[in-house]
Amino acid sequence: MSASRIEALNAATDALRAAGVEDPRLDAELLLAEAAGVERAALIADPGGEVAPAAGRRFGEMVRRRLRREPVAYILGRRGFRELELAVDPRVLVPRPETELLVEAALELAPRTALDVGTGSGAIALALADELPECAVTATDSSAAALEVARANAARLGLEGRVRFLEGTLPPAGDVPGGGFELLLANLPYVAEPEWRTLQPEVAEWEPREALLAGPDGLDAYRALLTPSRGRSSDRHPGGSATAGGGIAGIARALALEIGVGQGEAVAALAREAGFDSVEVRRDFAGLERLVLAHI
Repeated sequence: MSASRIEALNAATDALRAAGVEDPRLDAELLLAEAAGVERAALIADPGGEVAPAAGRRFGEMVRRRLRREPVAYILGRRGFRELELAVDPRVLVPRPETELLVEAALELAPRTALDVGTGSGAIALALADELPECAVTATDSSAAALEVARANAARLGLEGRVRFLEGTLPPAGDVPGGGFELLLANLPYVAEPEWRTLQPEVAEWEPREALLAGPDGLDAYRALLTPSRGRSSDRHPGGSATAGGGIAGIARALALEIGVGQGEAVAALAREAGFDSVEVRRDFAGLERLVLAHI
């Protein structure tokens, strides 16, 4: 006998809550909507509707995956970011709402050229291409697997002609516009090693570790980006490039960098040492340090 939607939701919510999932009801609704092939709003509007047997089996498998703390975005295979819906899987980080602040900073500056370092799923680069059509966007990642995801997202969204994807970290001199990019954006690894054990299982057990962890204090990736001679080109973190002198100030005239809590002054100091004399730390809506903006 088929269960009703409300019965299925209640059972899944109870199981997810017992497993320590943060938003069990929301997750159950998203998964059941996907399994049943309906919008979440339609699901909520008709809680007494019957769950077809095939949909019930799909829902049960999705809930079992969620009980193992696999992120909902990986189970669904997608995540919304600003106006875009991006395909995501364990090759890339799940885009976070906080990262949208980088895009908002770019909209303020309206650059004609932009470089997204460590693009992952392509979220930042593709949002820029979508919302700043006059901007020539370049995106890099040292993970070939991540670039596969980003390129596929660009093609699916019809933006493949708007973003140039390069494997590596900083582009070689021939791919840097004269005078440098007007804006470099980066959401690089910034989790400190001692913090790793405090992360939710959805992050620590499922998302790519190399895209999160950045040394004892969480600053290794930004040290390597802002002082390239300290990095190595084989690293996941930004390293050297073929640009003249390897100095970041020769590659970009402005920076917008996402940071972790309490890292603002340290990253700001690195930016000043790299030659950027106008530096600002911005907070997110929760009042936490989230961005470092810098200009030459």
